[in-house]
Amino acid sequence: MLVVGSGGREHVLAWRLAQDAASHNLHAAPGNPGIASVGTCHPLVSATDLPGLTSLAEQLDGDLTVVGPEAPLAAGIVDAFRARSLRIFGPAQDAARLESSKIFAKTLLRRHGISTAAFEVFTDPVEALTYVRRQRRPLVVKADGLAAGKGVVVASDAREAEQAVLDMMVRNVYGTSGDRVLIEERLEGPEVSVLAFVSGRRVFPLLPAQDYKRALDGNRGPNTGGMGAIAPARVSLADLAQIVDEILEPVASAMVDDGHPYTGVLYAGLMITADGPQVIEFNCRFGDPEAQVILPLLEGNLAEAMIATLEGRAPELRWSDDAAACVVAASGGYPGAYKTGIPIRGIERVPAPALVFHAGTATRDGQLVTAGGRVLNVVGTGPTLEDARAQAYGGLSTISFEGMQFRTDIGAAVPGIVRERASVS
Repeated sequence: MLVVGSGGREHVLAWRLAQDAASHNLHAAPGNPGIASVGTCHPLVSATDLPGLTSLAEQLDGDLTVVGPEAPLAAGIVDAFRARSLRIFGPAQDAARLESSKIFAKTLLRRHGISTAAFEVFTDPVEALTYVRRQRRPLVVKADGLAAGKGVVVASDAREAEQAVLDMMVRNVYGTSGDRVLIEERLEGPEVSVLAFVSGRRVFPLLPAQDYKRALDGNRGPNTGGMGAIAPARVSLADLAQIVDEILEPVASAMVDDGHPYTGVLYAGLMITADGPQVIEFNCRFGDPEAQVILPLLEGNLAEAMIATLEGRAPELRWSDDAAACVVAASGGYPGAYKTGIPIRGIERVPAPALVFHAGTATRDGQLVTAGGRVLNVVGTGPTLEDARAQAYGGLSTISFEGMQFRTDIGAAVPGIVRERASVS
């Protein structure tokens, strides 16, 4: 089996697949030092090198390739693999537009009457600024394309929304991803991430999770790729049923009807508003760090569940009754500028059963060093969320590197966090 990618999500995927793959060899491209402990890494093959990845999969005679990050999906890796009759878990390029183009996703939602915030699309910065100045309500400004989880500004006032438009459309801080922007109504309520395996019109939900996107305690500071997560999220069973019946299944059917059938894992980022669940965004792969709390709670064979989904069969998805909490140790300055190459100490002292997944690490002269904004994911599990949280922070307390930052309230009662537990049958 081959895992594509090099972050924390890919580490937990490799770790979980390796548990069920006694008869398989686990490989990753490019991989990271943590993945190297459970499989063979191919550091010279990048996650966006489609010819190199297809060639590697053919050389390995792989049974299954699992794509971690969004960039290769947007570039068409699934199409390239299918053209060579290679089994790969993920959506085709057209279907991956649910993530690679926020405007594509929002337009589909509007056309099919699926709940989401009111929005407008702009290609001219002057028109966008004029619109912002006329609004008398909180707004969210989003770059249309991929921006590594950072192309969204939840504006507290018109000035902040104007700055976001200028950054995206004039200063090009996200490159061509900001050529078009989407400006939408700012919703209020707790957020929840609901992922599902999707095969055409069929939807098989995973455990709901809660991602902590803001950099600072109390859900303050800039958006990041995620500073932590918990699972299961505290979302009511009624809301979860509504999410599946009125959002996930209609989206899957809409993609089939529009000629872009979806296969793989679909991530719905949602807000539970006074009017019910509404879609904030879609991702076309496992969330990061949601995967780090969902997959340790999965009982059964992950590879077989993925293959069943690809073949149009119902996957066997069984879940532990435990809870999980993930805390991200990030570089100083993240999500802004940060240094790399800083020595990391103490991982070997993390007490079991806490888990450590490498998100942005490298080895230099035999020393583990930082190599990204989000560096390590420390995950705890236990019969209660409080137990899982204590285990995660206990593990994190043994780790150190210069400038290390992390949130201290992952799993605690903070603003915008759903607290009522739900499960998935």
